[in-house]
Amino acid sequence: MQNFKKLEIWQQSMDVAKQVYLASDRLPNSERFGLVNQMRRAAVSVPSNIAEGSGRLTAPDFRHFLAVALSSSNELTTQVILSEMLNYLPGDLSLDLQDKLDKNQRMIYKFIQSVNRNIK
Repeated sequence: MQNFKKLEIWQQSMDVAKQVYLASDRLPNSERFGLVNQMRRAAVSVPSNIAEGSGRLTAPDFRHFLAVALSSSNELTTQVILSEMLNYLPGDLSLDLQDKLDKNQRMIYKFIQSVNRNIK
């Protein structure tokens, strides 16, 4: 079992989740049960799936949860872009979040590749 709190991808995912919570406060109240809820759920899903996967007993199980985390990160990127398109988030904040999400996605993907190498 790995200590997920020591994984850089988990730490960075937690940082992104915190930033999404703060950024989503800028969205209008009418989006409280729409985009705000979706963004926050996707943001929390990324580190949560990394943590859950790290506690699994097999590498294929861990890989599955890493893939779910990657998918949630892609979902979140879409929601950030839409928030910018609707003028809910300023462009600089949206771009900063997108950059952090891109970096996190690359890290998760590389970690998945590493897990795949250990399976074979």
